[in-house]
Amino acid sequence: MFKKTMIAGLVAAALAPAVSVAADSPHTLTGNVGLYSQYIFRGLTQTNKEPALQGGFDYSHSSGFYAGTWMSNVSWLRDFGTYTAGGSLEMDFYGGFKGTITGDLGYDVGILQYYYPGDVAVGSFKADTLELYGALTWKWLSAKYSHSINKKTFGVDDSEGTYYFDLSANFPVTDKLTLSAHYGIQKFKGTSNACGAATSNDICASYDDWKIGASYALPQGFTIGGFFTGTDMTAAQKAFYTTPAGAGSRLLGKDTFTAFISKSF
Repeated sequence: MFKKTMIAGLVAAALAPAVSVAADSPHTLTGNVGLYSQYIFRGLTQTNKEPALQGGFDYSHSSGFYAGTWMSNVSWLRDFGTYTAGGSLEMDFYGGFKGTITGDLGYDVGILQYYYPGDVAVGSFKADTLELYGALTWKWLSAKYSHSINKKTFGVDDSEGTYYFDLSANFPVTDKLTLSAHYGIQKFKGTSNACGAATSNDICASYDDWKIGASYALPQGFTIGGFFTGTDMTAAQKAFYTTPAGAGSRLLGKDTFTAFISKSF
């Protein structure tokens, strides 16, 4: 029911006329909604290559403060049997500050909560994760570090201190066409039984990922685009990120292409 309500709300918001805000107001409220051929997060498909409807709302202040929320359907928690009920929705809540250091050099610092409502199977852990992040930006380049302060990062036990490092480029070829590239390093900390008795989480859960793509701006706030993604994993990591036979026995980090259409309002 909640998933249906989310879909209806996002579609209605996309079709509604934009809310006007006074030009001199320090407050800005924006929204976004998008339909993707699948949901890719840090190189991993979250929907088992099925379509994803995503969207959210953002508030920003002229001081540099911002806060927002974002949602998407997911399937990996049910595919792996981690959740027995629910587990089909990701809800993100975040807030932070961004601004200029000097010239084209900027910063962005904040906190992000990943929330996955549902009931967890016996022997599994909730995937809810809280990360602190900091980024430096220069024109169309950015470097971002995200640090988990959860003991069970994305459902992996004893993983506090897990981090993700992201290098990204979004180069505007024209005022409508943008080319993008990304390389990320996901590094898990701690020791658990995730892939064997008392085994380092780094052995089974860490990996690198990449993305290259392009997007094209259309009238009325619409954008279309696509991107290729993939991962660099060892045999142990591939086994860890492969769904059970009942869910298609699919490697979540397999090289793949994703297409999308989105709208900002």
